[in-house]
Amino acid sequence: MAGPLQEKSKRFAVRIVRLGQYLADDKKEFVLSRQVLRSGTSIGANISEARGAQSQADFIAKLSIAIKEAFETDFWIDLLEETGYIQTTLAHSLKADLNELISILTKSLKTNKAKRANS
Repeated sequence: MAGPLQEKSKRFAVRIVRLGQYLADDKKEFVLSRQVLRSGTSIGANISEARGAQSQADFIAKLSIAIKEAFETDFWIDLLEETGYIQTTLAHSLKADLNELISILTKSLKTNKAKRANS
């Protein structure tokens, strides 16, 4: 059964896929759309991979990659907004979801790093 973090990351990935479709179909923008699609969907993929981690170190590594991808996605959303490909309201909505994911990932990493240090 998927946990809240995995569910949130999947819902975010669906939004990113739809954004990529909009950018390609309506705006005829292909480079930035591929970038945000890759990084935005990678967050959830790495969280899913973390569930099958072989060790606590592997779990931490997968979550660390997920948070890096989240920060990269934040960059692409900013760039899409500043270049006029997406409206500010959409950018803010995506960033609110993204910031929630970053917050949960940060807390989870901190907790798991502390557990590892105490083992």
